[in-house]
Amino acid sequence: MDFFDVLKGRRSIRKYKNEAIDRQTLETIVEAGKYGASARAEYPWRFIIVDDHARLKELADIIGNNGRFIAEAAAAIVIVSADAKYYLEDCSAAAQNIINAAYAMGIGTCWVAGDKKDYVPHILKFVNAPAGYKLICTIACGIPDEKPVKTKPENGKVIFLDRM
Repeated sequence: MDFFDVLKGRRSIRKYKNEAIDRQTLETIVEAGKYGASARAEYPWRFIIVDDHARLKELADIIGNNGRFIAEAAAAIVIVSADAKYYLEDCSAAAQNIINAAYAMGIGTCWVAGDKKDYVPHILKFVNAPAGYKLICTIACGIPDEKPVKTKPENGKVIFLDRM
């Protein structure tokens, strides 16, 4: 798939077919995360793949309403970070790589917020993250069972030359 087709075609998917994703595919998708930009080459991210159905349901229960669909996903990728000055920027770049790689491989994803949510300590405990680690996000993954159509803003509304 062409790079710009990935960028233009990817959408958040919250409905998945009842199909598994093999471990090798999941690892390939997650590997894309490590190629994200990282300030000062710190690479603070850690990626935890959850693909056990009972654990996915537990994860969905921890997150609550905004992540209930995780229970029906084939997998979830929990991104946590060691303490670093630019942890949020670095890990967000990694997450975007993961989401785009998944789409390129026919896997639907949905980014579920983490950093500022009240469930952060519960998820950190759920994945056994060491003390001091921060939750960035959880990415639900599965074979899409929906095809959302959303329009993006026109260039003239978001792109400016020299100043707004």
